[in-house]
Amino acid sequence: MNAPTSPHILAAAQRPIPDAFMAALSARFGSQCVTSQAVREQHGRDEGSITAPPPAAVVYAQSSQDVQDAVALCHQHEVPVIAYGAGSSLEGHLLAVQGGISIDVSRMNQVLSIDTEDLTITVQPGITRKQLNEAIKDTGFFFPIDPGADASIGGMASTRASGTNAVRYGTMRENVLALEVVTASGQVIRTGNRAKKSAAGYDLTRLMVGSEGTLGIFTEISLRIYPLPEAVSAAICSFPTIEAAVRTVIETIQMGIPIARVELIDVNAVRMVNAYSKFDLREEPMLLMEFHGSPTGVKEQAEMVQDLAREHGGNAFEWAERPEDRTRLFTARHNAYFAAVSSVPGCRCITTDTCVPISRLADALLQCVTEADASGIPYFLVGHVGDGNFHFGYLIDPDNDAQRAQAEQLNHQLVQRAIALGGTCTGEHGIGVHKQGFLLEEAGEGAVAMMRAIKQALDPKNILNPGKIFQLG
Repeated sequence: MNAPTSPHILAAAQRPIPDAFMAALSARFGSQCVTSQAVREQHGRDEGSITAPPPAAVVYAQSSQDVQDAVALCHQHEVPVIAYGAGSSLEGHLLAVQGGISIDVSRMNQVLSIDTEDLTITVQPGITRKQLNEAIKDTGFFFPIDPGADASIGGMASTRASGTNAVRYGTMRENVLALEVVTASGQVIRTGNRAKKSAAGYDLTRLMVGSEGTLGIFTEISLRIYPLPEAVSAAICSFPTIEAAVRTVIETIQMGIPIARVELIDVNAVRMVNAYSKFDLREEPMLLMEFHGSPTGVKEQAEMVQDLAREHGGNAFEWAERPEDRTRLFTARHNAYFAAVSSVPGCRCITTDTCVPISRLADALLQCVTEADASGIPYFLVGHVGDGNFHFGYLIDPDNDAQRAQAEQLNHQLVQRAIALGGTCTGEHGIGVHKQGFLLEEAGEGAVAMMRAIKQALDPKNILNPGKIFQLG
């Protein structure tokens, strides 16, 4: 396998930061440019397990012009620049592995326009998923992409995020219509438009979505929005084994039942969620499901899934129809990561993120469970299994190098298996630092060489989030 063992501290060569650059940055941005140690350290890490030295400064951008001016200065002085939204990424995307500065866009968090007739909305990149939906809740529409964390929309577009609703509504790839992007030279381009389709030239929007900040920094994002469903119903169902739960999901998808959410949590995750969220869920493998549509449609969908679940030994099918009950249920699911981390004091979590064709989901999962059980490392399993995406979280002692190496080996085996089954090393977290070798394994030398050529053409000085996705040179 080409993937590195991913040392938890990266010590790559830092590029020099010219005094003239820092003086120009301070002169342009004043109090918006911060160099205190605490702020720099906050912007030099994400939720992953890898660390690196912090950036030299943090610029709090408040407008597209601020981003342009900061990037133009970085281009002039050949200083790396990393965009920062909510800090919730997991694969080292925010690390200043070659030094440089961080541009924090969290203050650029406004809704710029809403067009309910065309089902579109345009926002600034720093608005978070929850802020966006709060802003449009009275319009009768919502934005469905839900990665769990209250991530920024800019970060979600950069990593091509998806989450719990992807089985019905797709990922950020399908839901970003147009972008305003600041390029490596500090210029502004617009990609795409609000039309439902276009055949005009290269699809630059799709190129930028998922580029992890290596090709440009987003300053405006146009998205699809959806009418709030007439009826919503949620349910949980426990199973005797993980295989039984997964077989139920596979048959649900293959039958074309338009389920909106279907989340798998293993017995370890259920136990951790019970302790953390003060729940009393049955401590067995469990599916959390949600159905959207008309009252009649929701009822039919749920009954069909319930029949499938019974055939595989599913029991304790419980409904949560009130909004507050559904919210509580899926909040507990979203808090599974925090529940797990709190279950082993002082631990760090090494997370995995593979996705396979739905027909191979059971093959991928069951062997990984066997390997994780044999390792003795505390772990949990959750998954957006309706689209074949699942995550293991290995809870390790950050000072135990042997345990870290063992967890990374489990991750390597998991990814190798997913790729062999026609899947991917990352369904939604992105490549960042952690998965660079896996990208080479999955895509091949030729495809990665083409990616490098695009990067070198659009960012010849390699200042935009360098050292992510792949290495240059």
